[in-house]
Amino acid sequence: MREVELGDGDRRVVVVVVDKGEDAVAAVTEVAQRNGIRGARVTAVGGFAEADLGYFEREKRDYRRILVREQVEVLSLLGDIAEDEGKAALHVHAVLGRRDGSTIGGHLLRGEVWPTLEVVISEVGASLAKRVDRETGLALLAGTTSR
Repeated sequence: MREVELGDGDRRVVVVVVDKGEDAVAAVTEVAQRNGIRGARVTAVGGFAEADLGYFEREKRDYRRILVREQVEVLSLLGDIAEDEGKAALHVHAVLGRRDGSTIGGHLLRGEVWPTLEVVISEVGASLAKRVDRETGLALLAGTTSR
């Protein structure tokens, strides 16, 4: 993994190139933690050798795993980084393209990079905080939880 920090006024932009064989979620989380990023948006393109996506099942209050066991293009990866109990919390969704042109998408739980993943982390200013929502059990951005 390689990273470079760019200036964008008073906000940082960190570009991360995740290498073959690395887990995208772990790599981006590591960069955010190391750089003290607590409020950012995340975008990326590239490819995965395989991935685990998730679909949140409301009744079970948990993710149903969607296993993708084929090479796919990362057509779109969007999300955010916020602070959850003092640590960087990555929350991203991905749309993956298959060989036949069909797509599959969901919450990215794991993605084994191949051949590369080009990630742009753009700070949005003040730290974003996540708090566990009692109704769903999910860590949601502060101000969006049920009271």
